[in-house]
Amino acid sequence: MALLRTACPLTSCLALVARQRAIALPRAQRRWLLRQTRSLATVAPHSHHQVQRSKRFKELNASDVEAFRSMLSKSDSSVLTTIEAKGGKTLTADELTPFNHDWMQKYKGDSKLVLKPRSTEEVSKILAYCVKNKIAMVPQGGNTGLVGGSVPIWDEVVISLSGMDNIRHFDPISGVMTADAGCILQVLDDRAAKEGFMMPLDLGAKGSCQIGGNLATNAGGLRLLRYGNLHGSVLGLEVVLPDERGTVLKVGMGGLRKDNTGYDLKQLFIGSEGTLGLITAVSILTPKRPASVNVAMLALSSYEAVQKVYIETRSHLAEILSAFEFVDQEAFELVLSHTGTKRPFEGGKPDARQFYVLIETSGSKKEHDDEKLTGLLEDLMEKEIIVDGVLAQDETQLQSLWSLRESIPEAAGKLGKTYKFDVSMPVSEMYGLVEATRQRFKDQGMADEIREVVGYGHIGDGNLHLNVVAKRFDQSIEDVLEPWVFEYVSQRNGSISAEHGLGQQKAPFVGYSQAPESIATMRAIKALFDKQGLLQPSKYLPAADEGVEASSEAFKQ
Repeated sequence: MALLRTACPLTSCLALVARQRAIALPRAQRRWLLRQTRSLATVAPHSHHQVQRSKRFKELNASDVEAFRSMLSKSDSSVLTTIEAKGGKTLTADELTPFNHDWMQKYKGDSKLVLKPRSTEEVSKILAYCVKNKIAMVPQGGNTGLVGGSVPIWDEVVISLSGMDNIRHFDPISGVMTADAGCILQVLDDRAAKEGFMMPLDLGAKGSCQIGGNLATNAGGLRLLRYGNLHGSVLGLEVVLPDERGTVLKVGMGGLRKDNTGYDLKQLFIGSEGTLGLITAVSILTPKRPASVNVAMLALSSYEAVQKVYIETRSHLAEILSAFEFVDQEAFELVLSHTGTKRPFEGGKPDARQFYVLIETSGSKKEHDDEKLTGLLEDLMEKEIIVDGVLAQDETQLQSLWSLRESIPEAAGKLGKTYKFDVSMPVSEMYGLVEATRQRFKDQGMADEIREVVGYGHIGDGNLHLNVVAKRFDQSIEDVLEPWVFEYVSQRNGSISAEHGLGQQKAPFVGYSQAPESIATMRAIKALFDKQGLLQPSKYLPAADEGVEASSEAFKQ
């Protein structure tokens, strides 16, 4: 019989509910429900995408720097450059490293100039000047991206939106918030919480990522299952276009939920990764913050059991289900080792625990939610689908359980250099990619180069995160993975990018998920907005001379 325990030494809430409801349980099940557990403790750069810098792009000089200083307020802190010019100090290359390198240290550019505008008007001036002078640009938010989209490839001007962090308005009646693109996601959520609302998006990087970057990548997050993606939550955008006027486009910024006057232009910019224009502000609908939140973590013996639990969970919890995450044994052990967290499951059969699922409910009435969750857990017990389980009893334990899931990327980064893949596939097919990846390195005689291969993700929306942790970033390792991973996904009718974006990493491989006709249409849209190709050059879409149809050769090998 499986063992379900509370996450602290308190009488099991399931047992309490069982007594209150006078449920007639077998003696073994009553002992099972009454068991307690101890408290849970606190819980060299390379890119496959090798492209040449276009000769069309201007190389910056002192006059350009001086021009930018004249158009930006607080120029000492708004214009950061290694180019000697009048009106300000000159920095060293090391001082620009945080803007040139991604946080994984995989993608590294060589920008000589970082601009930090503080208003939409300043962004407009920057883009107008760059277009007139053929200066390539890369917009940057919190620089928490995973595919090299937020850092330069060569010497593009970095336009950091971090100085634009004003929350313009919050309507406590409708829950509509209007905010600058540089606002940190956690700050926005804290502001919404004061009025009893919450951001519809929740990410592990919420303490440093910015809403503009979230919009540009159409980030999904941990609770997409409940609140949907940003295409449904965003009511309006303010965007600066890459033309000689620096046109400011405002679409839906009035905060209306219904507006059928013309094309819904804002949708083009959500997920476009800054290739069509720079998002400077958003009007977004925030849902009410739940009055009741429950979190349970269950241990399972197989991926088939994960799927069975998901089916049962949707049936029992329906409208209050807000998250259903899965973690494999390798990822789970990695987090425990990295964080020093006490193992939440004691006794039982450790060898039988191969997968873990985190289930979260969010509702408006605790008694109702507790009853539904209790019904689910009792059903899973009776059917003996789960091996073990813990149930959070307070906010501290709830956060501790969530940290076991959210700490995986950091734990992988501490172990070594991580190759990250973010794909979507039918749920039944997802974990096969993790197993096939492990086998591929064995078949290629490169298992010793890999420290760990882990899989985790969002079962609720069919999103797998495959992390391959290696001793170093190396071309030979990347050649084993790319484009083989994308071919594997394509053959199962999946997408090579679920929520992290395309950036530098996946731009050459879009053809594994999109037909040539679709890519041609995307290129036409790009040319319409960015005639000179100055925004995010050589990212997002394959270059015109790169093939767009998926080849099966890598998979055959």
